[in-house]
Amino acid sequence: MAALMHNTDLTAKQDCILEPLCFPEHLCGSAPLASSSDGHPVTCSLCSDSFPASEKDQLLKHMVLDHKLVIADVKLIADFPQYMLYWKKRFTEQPITDFCSVIKTNSEGPVEQQEHYFLLCDALPEDRILREQLQQRRLEGVLDQQQKERDDTTFHQACMFCNEEFTGNSIGLPDNIVYCNEFLDTLECKLENMQCLYCEKTFRDKTTLKDHMRKKQHRRINARNHEYDRFYVINYLELGKTWEEVQSEDDRELFEDEDDDWSDWQAHPVYAVCLFCEQQAETMEKIYTHMEETREFDLHKLKTDLSLKFYQQVKLVNYIRRELHQCRCYCCQEKFETKEELVQHLVNTGHVMQLPEISHWDQPQYYFPTYENDALLTAVGHSEVPVIAEDISNLKVIQQTSVLNKLLKDRAAVKDSN
Repeated sequence: MAALMHNTDLTAKQDCILEPLCFPEHLCGSAPLASSSDGHPVTCSLCSDSFPASEKDQLLKHMVLDHKLVIADVKLIADFPQYMLYWKKRFTEQPITDFCSVIKTNSEGPVEQQEHYFLLCDALPEDRILREQLQQRRLEGVLDQQQKERDDTTFHQACMFCNEEFTGNSIGLPDNIVYCNEFLDTLECKLENMQCLYCEKTFRDKTTLKDHMRKKQHRRINARNHEYDRFYVINYLELGKTWEEVQSEDDRELFEDEDDDWSDWQAHPVYAVCLFCEQQAETMEKIYTHMEETREFDLHKLKTDLSLKFYQQVKLVNYIRRELHQCRCYCCQEKFETKEELVQHLVNTGHVMQLPEISHWDQPQYYFPTYENDALLTAVGHSEVPVIAEDISNLKVIQQTSVLNKLLKDRAAVKDSN
């Protein structure tokens, strides 16, 4: 048995899926980012007047009306208060005309009606370097904050969907998330106000809201809502670029010649996909029936017989998905050349409803979906079978044996060796 488990561990390492797969899609005004000076008053670069950080527009209006100074692309400045302090110092050292372009208004009118405005922009090398330095400094601060959150053992939060409590470093290691406590509080506030996280519609009570989010596959946030931008590291990576621009850079040439007319576009419904074949259905009931009739696989029965808790159900589905993707029997671990051969083996040997020891698949790595758009996962915990919340009483052991923890140690060892 020990030898079998050893071989299984080796195979798991070799076949490790490092990021979620995805079923084909046919199956299924930005908020300011965080800066180091948030909350502090901002002082005008040309006088002693100061304004709250939340009233940046009033400060810009003051500089235009009182000092005739215009700052270009303000929204691209990573740390506006520090930017203003820098130029306040420089304007005391040299005339403003040494740094700014001079724009004369009403140049053909009477002299008394002409005015001179000063434009400060990144065409000036010094200004460009300053903006890049502020961007780099902000990114470093965000990464430091992210590392603090990863190392934080005082975390305590209840799941906003099932009220299960988590303590210690239980948020996982999401590489793209920062300010996670504030992020979770923001989402929880929306749910407390009966607001859907995705479409942001408001409902009369929590039961109606939960049913809506489950049926519409809305248990996710709306990527178009820029309120969430500050919680994603990708938005801090490049000066003046949002996550959409960063992600689409490599694809722009592909879409240059495409027709921009979207008038006939229609959204495709999200389908649940069978564990054993490519059969798909619009409802969970239909896909459950299909698996029972064609493969004699009864997920509800497994839940009941094994008394599976909520997260164990998630892990089981992800485990079976992964083994089938790798053409390996989830019962005996025998490998096959094709998925069709594997499915035939499961039927012939009666392994369809047989599982290995629960400790084999009840592992932290199966918290994460094998297919990120797996609609079958959205039905977990919403059947007539009672669901018991995950037992996290031995959280320390879970963290110590986590596959993520091992990946981090391996990465650290590689860095040390270099």
